[in-house]
Amino acid sequence: MLFLVAALLLFGAVLGTVAHAPITFTLVAAVVIAAWLGIFALRERHGRRTH
Repeated sequence: MLFLVAALLLFGAVLGTVAHAPITFTLVAAVVIAAWLGIFALRERHGRRTH
């Protein structure tokens, strides 16, 4: 339960920050995060096939 409360507080803080950030900054950050997650997924998939 404590984890859920902490997650909701963090989620609220992040959404509050994004709401006050310029849209261009938000879009650039979203693209960077999506690229990072995509590279991570490809490395994980490739790593599991070779072992």
